[in-house]
Amino acid sequence: MSKTDNPLNPARMRVVLVLQGGGALGAYQAGVFQAMHEHALAPDWIVGTSIGAINAAILAGNPHETRLSRLREFWEGVAHRDSYDMRRVSDQQRRSNVLLQTWDTLLRGVPGFFRPRGLSMFPLGAAVAPEQASFYDTSELGTTLNRLIDWDYLNQPGGMRLTVNALKVTCGTLRSFDNRQLTINADHIRASGALPPGFPAVRVDGELYWDGGLYSNTPLETVLDDGSNVDTLCFMVDLWSADGHEPTTLDEVQTRQKDVTFASRSKRHLDDYVKRHQLLQKIRDLYQALPTHAQSAQGARDLEALGCGSTLHVVRLPYAGRDWNMAAKDINFSRGSIDWRWDQGYQDGLRAIQAAGWLGQVSEDTPLVVHELPPISVRAA
Repeated sequence: MSKTDNPLNPARMRVVLVLQGGGALGAYQAGVFQAMHEHALAPDWIVGTSIGAINAAILAGNPHETRLSRLREFWEGVAHRDSYDMRRVSDQQRRSNVLLQTWDTLLRGVPGFFRPRGLSMFPLGAAVAPEQASFYDTSELGTTLNRLIDWDYLNQPGGMRLTVNALKVTCGTLRSFDNRQLTINADHIRASGALPPGFPAVRVDGELYWDGGLYSNTPLETVLDDGSNVDTLCFMVDLWSADGHEPTTLDEVQTRQKDVTFASRSKRHLDDYVKRHQLLQKIRDLYQALPTHAQSAQGARDLEALGCGSTLHVVRLPYAGRDWNMAAKDINFSRGSIDWRWDQGYQDGLRAIQAAGWLGQVSEDTPLVVHELPPISVRAA
């Protein structure tokens, strides 16, 4: 099925995929993409941070026929082999296995991703080179990305647009690396996922960068600020939940803290987006109400440049795994957990696509429609 005749996108809206940071939780993003891939909803533009940047770069850096296999190759490579089949044991056994695998990650790292630094004085408080100021070394990730990604393909004109965000260490400002503006390589992707103090800052063009999630973990504002004024279908994957129960244990407190810290602030950004578009519409109406002699060709061009006639459909896909309220869920690379998250993302992606709320009629002056996942249907016994 080609994009031009896809009944899921008859208006040929621009398709955007927005991916958060979240470590091992990013397997859920891969499942969402699989559902999109199978229904010819390949993104025109992917915006990612941290693990979202890694997933995004693998997708943008491979042609349609190999994207999914390269993505699966990455996640199979970083997954830790379980001691037994997690699908065939009790919940308590699964939890024990996950704890064991998490400790293994802390002690030995993840092959092809990150390794503990040997003989480093950094943990003892000593000064080291800025690129070595971390507990782990991520140089292996660069090797993995170079193996899985065709950088020439990723950077060629007319391909999938890729934007990854990173934080400039020395001034705390967010920088967007965009393949329409510069040549992206593995260092840009590593910089987007350089979460301190675990991972080291990465130097790009002489500047040090940390994980973009320290500034904003959901890079939706990159899409909202784009100003292209085209109808857009945006799939936004949320890995962290802002809502949760009152914590009662240390692990629950740490889990809730991490969830709140990295949860999406998308509602605030979307509210601001609607207000801005409503204001622009008022300006347009006021201009049209001017006498003809007060209007001009330049005024019309300026008004058109502001843009406000497009509609943004946001399809929100929230990861709902509870992960036993483990604060270290983002470093749980257990193979069973990775497979489960991928499958959950795939199933949720299918639910969103089957609902296809964006196919409903909206008025031309509607700036934004947010589509939540429909409830899971329960079959009668």
